Order: sequence, then C-alpha cells, then structure tokens
Amino acid sequence: MSLHSEIHEQPAVIQNLLGKQTEITRIAAEIRKIDPAYVFLAARGTSDNAGRYANYLWGAYNRLPVALATPSLFTFYGQSPLLKGALVTTVSQSGKSPDIVAVVEEGKRQGCASLAITNAPDSPLAAVSDFVIDIAAGPEKAVAATKTYTAELLAMALLSVELANDSTRRAELQNLPIWAQQVLALDEEIARLAERFRYMEHCVVIGRGFNYATAFEWSLKMKELTYSVAEPYSSADFQHGPIAMVERGFPVFAVAPSGVILPDMLGLLKNLRETHHAELTVISDNLEALALAQSPIQLPAGIPEWLSPIIAIIPAQLFCYHLTRTRGFDTEAPRTIHKVTETH
Repeated sequence: MSLHSEIHEQPAVIQNLLGKQTEITRIAAEIRKIDPAYVFLAARGTSDNAGRYANYLWGAYNRLPVALATPSLFTFYGQSPLLKGALVTTVSQSGKSPDIVAVVEEGKRQGCASLAITNAPDSPLAAVSDFVIDIAAGPEKAVAATKTYTAELLAMALLSVELANDSTRRAELQNLPIWAQQVLALDEEIARLAERFRYMEHCVVIGRGFNYATAFEWSLKMKELTYSVAEPYSSADFQHGPIAMVERGFPVFAVAPSGVILPDMLGLLKNLRETHHAELTVISDNLEALALAQSPIQLPAGIPEWLSPIIAIIPAQLFCYHLTRTRGFDTEAPRTIHKVTETH
C-alpha cells in the first residue's frame, strides 16, 4: 500500500461510506432531538481543513453556525469558553490527539452532546463521544492523509443531508464514486503537468466558499510532501493585499468549479493572467476558467458546488504526489513528520 494506491482507493472508500447512510440517519435523528444552537468543532491538520467544509456546508444547508475551536484554551490556558447549546464535534483520523479529546471532556462537563467523525471507532476520542461516525476508510499507511480526508468530507455531507432529510441532495451523493473515478483517470496527464513545477519554491493556492477547504488542504499537501512554501487564501482575502506579491511567472493554484463563487473566481483569474502574468494551474469544470490556465485540470461536468470539494481535492492530491516524485522526495515518509501527531 502506498500514497498513490490510497489516492486511487477513494472511489471504493466513498462507495463504502455511502452504504453506512442508515447509521448516519439514526445519528441525525438523535441530533435533531437535541436541537443544538450551534456546532463547536475541534480538529487538527487535515481534519481541521475538513472542518472548514463543515463551516460552509452545515451553515448553508442546515442553518447551523459552526465555531472552529481553539483547543489550546482547553489545555495550556485552562480557560475554556462557555459552550451552552453546542454540539461539540470533533474530526480526527486517529482519535488519539489529547487536545481534541480534552475539548469533548470539557463539553461533557458543561452538559453538551458530542459527535466524533473518525477513522478509529475504538479510539480514546470515540470512547468519550456520544455519537461516532466511523468513516471506515481502512488503514492509511502513507503519512499524507488522502482517503481519510475525502471520507471526512463525505461524512459531513451525509450528515447534512440526513439532518435536512433532503432527498434531492441524497440522490446527488450517489454520483460521487463515478466522479472520483473520472478524475483519477487524469493521473498521467497530471504527472506531466507536475513536471513544469520541479523548481518551484513559493506559490499560493486559492479557493472560496465550499472550496476554501480545498485551498487549505491542497496547500497543506504541497508543504508536507513537496516542501514548497504554499500559502492558502480565499479569492476575497487574496485581493486585500497578498496579490501585490504576484509577478510574471508566479505560480498560482486555483480551485474554481461551477457554482455561485465561479464569477468571482473568473474575475480574479483574468486579472492574474492578463495583468499580473501569473502562472496559473486551475481545477475546474468551466471552460473559460480552464482556458485561462497554462496548466488546466478538468473536473467532470455536473458536480453540484456543495459536493465539489470531495472531488476537486483528488486531482490536487495526484498533483502533489507527482511533484514529490519529480523532485526526488519520498512520497511515503515526508521528512520530520509522522502519521499520528498527538498535540496537547
């Protein structure tokens, strides 16, 4: 098993998790009885990026405000905020990080219900949580998380659908394995594109809305695998100052699928290409956006914007894998980091 094979497992992982919809329906029914005022979400690393997706998804479709936790308040500072009315939600592949467990334990002391989304249903985190969604991604040996990230996103999407009892979106979920397989077919093409960036040292990664999470996750994979300085931004924040650093040939990676955010992204991409002469890599299903890129990566047509982060990150993962190989680095064991990081 390798990073490359784990990336290619994602259609099967997605299909498997879709089969657990009945259990998630049960959990959603229990959460509706509790009727939380908001979600207080704690995570680290890749799982924290998944939390950014929940922020948009549950806010837009379930009208649930999502507050992203600061676990250090619960550990180092010992000054936890008041959590009245919260559904304390944690996202962790391993379920072992003490600071994430501490958030749930404090929530319990304050009388809050808790939900864990994890790949380890027998973990310390699962043991202290009221509800557990097992993402069932199977063993993930590579240090860089890939299939567990998309499974976390899908778990959030399934919960959103079941909380809302939304039959239209429930049907849309069934197309995910096919779309995932279609983007994986771009593997060799993406390998060729990655060679263009062999000597890249700095770049920015841009997304907005649901794909704000994708920008952060693509950036993280660039850092931990290729050792590039890759800074993530929303398209709005990027125009409030950071765009000034873009000069001719500066690499900009963007996620711009169809949806309400697309016109904003198109405006920025045109500016970057025509005025700043940036080097653009664009993941999109929109032909106009793809035409602006020197390195276009085409998504399948018809993906709803709310599901696009689950599919759009897959070609980004492949890009990082191939760039790592192009640079001669180890794709399985990035330097100085480990698969499970237990922070306090």
